[in-house]
Amino acid sequence: MYPNLYFFLKDALGSDPPGFTQYINTFGLLVAIAFVVAAIVLSKELKRRELSGLLSPIEETIVVGKPASKAELLFNLVFGFIVGYKILGVFLNDSQVNPQEYIFSSKGSLVGGLMLGGLFSWLKYHEKKKQALAKPEERKVKVYPHERVGDITVYAAIAGFIGAKVFDNLENWDRFIQDPIGNLLAPSGLTFYGGLIVAAITVILFARGKKIGTRHLIDAAAPALMIAYAIGRMGCHFSGDGDWGIFNSAYKVSESNTIELASPGDFDKSLLQYPEYTRQLVAEYGSIDNIPHASFEGSSILPNWFWAYNFPHNVNGVGVPIKDCAGNYCAQLSPPVFPTTLYEIIASTLLFILLWTIRKRIVAPGRMFGLYLMLNGIERFLIEKIRVNSTYDLFGMHPTQAELISVILFLFGAWLWVDSGRKFTLNTK
Repeated sequence: MYPNLYFFLKDALGSDPPGFTQYINTFGLLVAIAFVVAAIVLSKELKRRELSGLLSPIEETIVVGKPASKAELLFNLVFGFIVGYKILGVFLNDSQVNPQEYIFSSKGSLVGGLMLGGLFSWLKYHEKKKQALAKPEERKVKVYPHERVGDITVYAAIAGFIGAKVFDNLENWDRFIQDPIGNLLAPSGLTFYGGLIVAAITVILFARGKKIGTRHLIDAAAPALMIAYAIGRMGCHFSGDGDWGIFNSAYKVSESNTIELASPGDFDKSLLQYPEYTRQLVAEYGSIDNIPHASFEGSSILPNWFWAYNFPHNVNGVGVPIKDCAGNYCAQLSPPVFPTTLYEIIASTLLFILLWTIRKRIVAPGRMFGLYLMLNGIERFLIEKIRVNSTYDLFGMHPTQAELISVILFLFGAWLWVDSGRKFTLNTK
């Protein structure tokens, strides 16, 4: 596992990389890549729909030649100060600082903040001055939907983070009420469906305000969302952020930290070997007998870690100590668990290929997104059967939050598929 870029480069190069690489978080890096890739895919699909006449530009009036306003200069000053205060502060501080904890604390570099804030403000002033005219003038320009992708990505990122954080705390209410502020500001703890729902609502409202056809927009976004989810799950997997499955008691972690087939009794033996970790599990599940696990011996065609994995050096520091490891991130899971993040990476990538391949054949506006919701709902519902998650008591059943939402999204997707087909048929008669 690679909690940050330092661990990856050290493993790949076989030597110690530069110290600053420890501040580049694996999860954050891959999430950023996910947004970039999604923006590229969305832009490409929007352009195709524009060329096909399915989406049209709107005319807007802009004022050019104006100098930078006080509001623009102030915004750049504040934004630059925050970035400099935190980001430069991380690099100028002790090399042993935990980047995540540092970013979400009150610590920072005042000098770095003032320097970067001043630089950002000056750059905005200089940019506007170069474009300034003796007399500012109004111009009418046509703005195409694909030119809004930058704004859409920013709105989706902000709204998605807020939604993911809120839904995660709703899902883990007991943990939240113990420390509300700490859990809201914690860098970990995000729920995909919360991010998807809030981001979708935000983007749809934005699209309506800009007169972009909603159903064509969400159809174009369907493949982008699927590949973004796959890359985001890579971040979860390679950082070991806790989105793994239940224990697979058919395997065990050997003395050399490799995954081997277990013998009868090895599962209980592993739990009892580290009492502190077992106490944490018992506190979470009520008793040692309630700790979820399943015994599944996978095909020998694939390596053992495909069926059970120990997530060494996971970013959450969960599990038992790794022998001869010093410093941060020295924990691994024992017994090993189902690597559900790996399964979701594979499934989401295949579903993206499917959606991208058939996107030109599905012509009824809204159907593509309906199909995405159904496929995503099925994939997530199935993976929840072997994932670790909090459950609700609902009419004698104990579904997880993700199972409930995946069912709702599947049903909504099915309705959208039928409704889109009906409306398309009526409009083409």
